[in-house]
Amino acid sequence: MNALMSRLTEYEKLMRLDWPIGSLLLFWPTMWAVWLSGNGRPDGGVLWVFALGAVLMHSLGCVINDYADRNFDPQVARTRNRPLAARRVAPWEALALAAFLGAIALLLIWMVMTPCLAWLTGVAAFLALTYPFAKRFLPIPQAYLGVSFGLAIPMAYAAHQGHAPVAGWVLLVGNMFWSIAYDTEYAMVDRPDDLKIGIRTSAITFGEHDVAAVMTCYALAFLFIACGGLLSGMGFPFFAGILAACALAWRHYRLIRHREAADCFRAFRGNNAVGAAIFAGIALDYLSRGVLPF
Repeated sequence: MNALMSRLTEYEKLMRLDWPIGSLLLFWPTMWAVWLSGNGRPDGGVLWVFALGAVLMHSLGCVINDYADRNFDPQVARTRNRPLAARRVAPWEALALAAFLGAIALLLIWMVMTPCLAWLTGVAAFLALTYPFAKRFLPIPQAYLGVSFGLAIPMAYAAHQGHAPVAGWVLLVGNMFWSIAYDTEYAMVDRPDDLKIGIRTSAITFGEHDVAAVMTCYALAFLFIACGGLLSGMGFPFFAGILAACALAWRHYRLIRHREAADCFRAFRGNNAVGAAIFAGIALDYLSRGVLPF
């Protein structure tokens, strides 16, 4: 029994279930779309499928990422103790776990499947499986990550409405810029190690302009998200949520401007509050109009 529990603990770490910030950064944009596409009253099945799907897809992405980076992670201080990097989990176990997670995610999506959702699911699966390798070739792989994470947005619209309207795609672009902002903060922590091993990140690409680039991406993210809200007929509470997110982003500037690794990491983790603030604005907007979610 102790051996089994020890193994499950390693799988938990491989999926980052012990460190939920990554899942939350996928969860919040998904919930924005679930509420907006459901006009403030989401279908119960769609809500649960996409809430669980956010955790599953993030876990799947982490497993594939660690598999792809299993020879790089031992050279990075922050990642050298991950299960695959430390050789506590074998590569074949990681692939088997990824297949299991993918099968469960597909089963969940099948429960709310529409034709539009079917092809979006295929694109999302391709991006999730190939993102870890994008770091070898793309100068800003965080944009690839943002689209990969953000496809949950048009997918939620497709599940509720049978198609993905313009608002959904505008929100996806906003999510892409938000992903570049927060993942650049994350990449700023590892920049010295990434330079040594040859991994490409936005923090390296932006160079001495990294802080300005992060803040520009925050501004573009909030602009596109606000436009998505306008297209969805949102009012003052929604924009109050956007303003709250802007205030949080300004705090992140104060954290990252000196490029201290610990402060950059704190800024990255603070993006949970950014996503939550935008969701609160959406939920309160509908509640202010008397629309109850259930």
